[in-house]
Amino acid sequence: MHVSARSVPHAGILEWTKMPFAKRSCYDWKLRTRSLSLGKRTLVMGVLNTTPDSFSDGGAFAAPAQAIDHALAMFADGADVVDVGGESTKPGKRTPVGIQEEIDRVTPVLEGVLRHRPESILSIDTYKSATAAAALRAGVEMVNDVSGFSWDEAMAGVCAAARCGIVLMHLRGRPEHWDELPGTDAKHLVSLVKQELQQRLEQALQAGIERERIVLDPGFGFGKAYGRNYFLLVGLEELSRLGQPLLAGVSRKSFLGRTLSSLNQGVDVPVGGRGNASLAAVTAAILAGAQVVRVHDVRPAREAAAIADAVLVAAAAYA
Repeated sequence: MHVSARSVPHAGILEWTKMPFAKRSCYDWKLRTRSLSLGKRTLVMGVLNTTPDSFSDGGAFAAPAQAIDHALAMFADGADVVDVGGESTKPGKRTPVGIQEEIDRVTPVLEGVLRHRPESILSIDTYKSATAAAALRAGVEMVNDVSGFSWDEAMAGVCAAARCGIVLMHLRGRPEHWDELPGTDAKHLVSLVKQELQQRLEQALQAGIERERIVLDPGFGFGKAYGRNYFLLVGLEELSRLGQPLLAGVSRKSFLGRTLSSLNQGVDVPVGGRGNASLAAVTAAILAGAQVVRVHDVRPAREAAAIADAVLVAAAAYA
């Protein structure tokens, strides 16, 4: 809180004003067979990469049995949703994963998790419509498309037909070209992301997807250079003016490692050392208005979210 030095006459009480936090809107996010309440409590989405070249875990969960166990552990730690992906989208050039290979990676995991825990809410992280369709048949409730429907023109139709939940993410270019992208003025980044997310939202609506099924993700780190991601973080409240719930995926991102380099002899802190920074960024995202956070370490994030949620409740009481 900010406390003034002037006392209220005859009361002996210092005047004060509360810290400015975002006013987080509440939504009912409609999924394929159910819905999730967003806004009263932060929804925690756990990340599960079934790829051998994941930036965050180095292929630790490439085997189906390991991936299934990790998904179940994340639910036990408090995850509301587990987001399963079969292709890495880390920066740099790579050989694209074929559709069937991606399907073969994720389907046994999805089916295994639902066999052990039928009530689980699963998401498929893919930009390929065929993979999304296979995952929906396997029982996922939502599709998380990092391209925002821009890399596969059939994706919107698949999602509309399934009437599933959607996460539309913003990104600039392809991962293999991110290092070549021209710089974006930091002060204009939020306006650019807002404009392009608006376009993707309108495209989804025109494809027959209901507004209540769509969550927007500004795409931290996806074509945004290091420090500029902080402008995006503090701009979440502006992005909320699009009228949709927001997802923030800041966990273990490279911009956090770069910020910590001053504490690490000038060297970017590697992925494994970004846990505390991830919690700080997750907390900041919630206080800036994000309804959903996508994280690798579920239990610490769930605890951080509980504190941030309590702060927002206290702030709303003084509105």
